[in-house]
Amino acid sequence: MIYRPYEYQQTAMQWIIDNPRCGLFLDMGLGKTVSTLTAIQQLMDDAEVSRTLVVAPKKVAETTWTTEAEKWEHLKALRVVKVMGTEKQRRLALATKADVYVIGRDSFVWLVGVYGGNLPFDVLVIDELTSFKSSKSNRFKAMRMATPTVKRVIGLTGTPAPNGLIDLWAQMYCIDMGERLGKSVTQYRETYFEMHKWNNIVVRCDVKKGCEDIIRRKIADICLSMLAKDYLELPDLLTHTVKVALIPTTMAAYTKFEKEKVLEFADEHAEESANVLANSAAGLMNKLSQFANGAIYDEDRNVHHVHDEKLDRLAEIIEAANGNSVLVFYQFKHDIDRIVKKLKGYTVKVYADESQLKEWNAGKIDVLLAHPASTAFGLNMQQGGHYIVWFGTGWNLELYQQANARLHRQGQQYPVQVYKLVCANTVDERAEAALDNKKGVQQSLLDSLNYLIRKHSAVMKVATE
Repeated sequence: MIYRPYEYQQTAMQWIIDNPRCGLFLDMGLGKTVSTLTAIQQLMDDAEVSRTLVVAPKKVAETTWTTEAEKWEHLKALRVVKVMGTEKQRRLALATKADVYVIGRDSFVWLVGVYGGNLPFDVLVIDELTSFKSSKSNRFKAMRMATPTVKRVIGLTGTPAPNGLIDLWAQMYCIDMGERLGKSVTQYRETYFEMHKWNNIVVRCDVKKGCEDIIRRKIADICLSMLAKDYLELPDLLTHTVKVALIPTTMAAYTKFEKEKVLEFADEHAEESANVLANSAAGLMNKLSQFANGAIYDEDRNVHHVHDEKLDRLAEIIEAANGNSVLVFYQFKHDIDRIVKKLKGYTVKVYADESQLKEWNAGKIDVLLAHPASTAFGLNMQQGGHYIVWFGTGWNLELYQQANARLHRQGQQYPVQVYKLVCANTVDERAEAALDNKKGVQQSLLDSLNYLIRKHSAVMKVATE
């Protein structure tokens, strides 16, 4: 795909090139990843850098950076290696010749230990800078040791201080080693904040009068902030497919499960008419979708856990939303309990009636779980947020479009970001394709059923020959 950057993306790329240590505070959907990779490619072409390390949330490290590099024509030559897996696999990845090395933030402490704090990279990209906001965390301490050893540092996030400016010190230290906000968090707090204590425990921090502007001015020379509403025509609907990869053992279990269910279905329902067959196929597809979502019902409606890959990716998206409310559409009731448990610490509610709607539009809910069938029509939810995540899309195009229209409608002040969690190499991809092709539910189910029957029948045929 040919990359034709918007003007704001050109500004972001030039900012990275002109500022060796910088923060790029761009809203979700403004293209932080491609802008950063393009700037790195330019710096490599100019022989200013040769090796880049990207530290990112695990799921982002697994997919986003490699996917973006493969997607754009001008980045095809960029060699991106994922430093993931077991320690042996990570060490092998580090030994591989590449331009960009991507590691999960949970492995960063290990990496700094491997190199004794002296990173052999020219550029350090911190994807989701807010992950390093705690000055007491081990990952920040590792970053504090490592950042002086690289020439360039790029901090990426949407909003660096979703919970207030008190969170800003550690993040800025990762970039400039305390040059702007001081060498210690204690100094930062004493200079800019009124500390309210109870029994010698800090219970509240208030910014001193006039200090908010002082803080922002101090970091303005290296931090570029962009809000989506300022750079995109409003309102807009931006859709993102988030590929969720299953680990090999889980993928093998899914493949076996799919094969058994499809061949069993073919034997039992071969003589049904198209209408009856479509209804029966819906049950099969639901069973496969449950597995892709991470849990399945047995015949007695007991729930059996399978994996947490979608839950992990959902949590990272909500974290990246930086305090913005998120509307999550679920498919199955067992999704609710698992999501609520995963998002402990957030205000999570399940849509049931008008009371949740009022709370949502008043900004009192962090994450609202809703089934598209119950919220797709007639509800005005645009005041409450502009982020949507589909934990599973289902097959109904009308429900999908109408559910998105709860936020993407007149009165919405921001571009609506829609994230579809699609489990790679599963029935999720068939459902997404059905929505993209705008086919009816019945035809989509029949097409996908025929595809799966042909797929597994062919495998059986080869196996017996």
